[in-house]
Amino acid sequence: MNNYSNKAWHIGFSMIPGVGRARIALLENYFGNLYEAWRANIEEFSKVGLDTATVQSIASWRPKIEPERELEKANESGVEVLIPADSGYPERLKEIYEHPIILYVKGTLEPSDAISIAIVGTRKPTIYGRQVTEELTANLAGCGLTICSGLARGVDTLAHQTALKNNGRTLAVLGSGINVVYPSENRELAKRIVESGALISEYPINSGPKAENFPRRNRIISGLTLGTLVTEAGNSSGASITAEFALEQNREVFAVPGSILSAQSRGTNKLIQQGAKLVREAADILGELNLRSVISQLDFKEIVPENEAETLILSNLSPEAKHIDEVCRASGMSISLVSSTLAVMELKGLVRQCGGMHYALFGK
Repeated sequence: MNNYSNKAWHIGFSMIPGVGRARIALLENYFGNLYEAWRANIEEFSKVGLDTATVQSIASWRPKIEPERELEKANESGVEVLIPADSGYPERLKEIYEHPIILYVKGTLEPSDAISIAIVGTRKPTIYGRQVTEELTANLAGCGLTICSGLARGVDTLAHQTALKNNGRTLAVLGSGINVVYPSENRELAKRIVESGALISEYPINSGPKAENFPRRNRIISGLTLGTLVTEAGNSSGASITAEFALEQNREVFAVPGSILSAQSRGTNKLIQQGAKLVREAADILGELNLRSVISQLDFKEIVPENEAETLILSNLSPEAKHIDEVCRASGMSISLVSSTLAVMELKGLVRQCGGMHYALFGK
């Protein structure tokens, strides 16, 4: 049986609750292949070593599933289906214990994606969180690292957007089917990711988002990468779950420190307290991952003002974000002049808008 026909039966069993990597291995060892397992009488499954609940789950779900039709639907949607036996299945992902028995991929997975970093965090980042996420992502993507995240609101979205803005590759691991982008406001972003990376899911292509899917998909985000960077996160967050998976998978965990007074930094500060590597700049990550050969590629722009207005603004900005009103007061310039000059400087890559009319110097 070739891998193409075998994929249909992997899809079928992946859609049955309670059947994962370990039970798939039992079925393949007993029946020889999953095609024979799918056709077997239900009584046979009790001889495989499966528990009663799993046998009952197979008996209940198998009649409702059409594996070959599911594979056809994926092909019709332009979605590639990968099983662990495929050469295109990510090698790094095979290393984790509970690796997915099926991967749906829209876009492309490249050999270069093996050099990747997961960037995750809160869905409601502060100005500081936005700034450090954008800066670190820009510098890491600029060094050729693939950026992996979960397409959620907040830090995930910023990581994907910034990677694309810097002509980098990015992978988004979904907690829904490939054809059901969640949150819906990220549909256009998802289309752009397909052009410069891939959407990835272990769920059937038309599956809706379920709360229990998101913690589970985090093991794929961390499993695909060399390490996980948490830029800003509260005590109880999905980002912390991703970091826990990374530790279990023997991956590196990085965290950006924040104010002890900020609820949005409690998770990252706790991770550092527990042993995560403290990150101040991209070089901290590259060095820890033994990627020093690409540190020299960090191309921080030399800040050269072209007129008096730019000179005044640059003298009153720093890597820490400042509100435009504060810049106006310090420089003595009108709000209209400061606003228009900042807009031009942002296009030049000299300053970065951090949200809420706050600006900071670009670079480290």
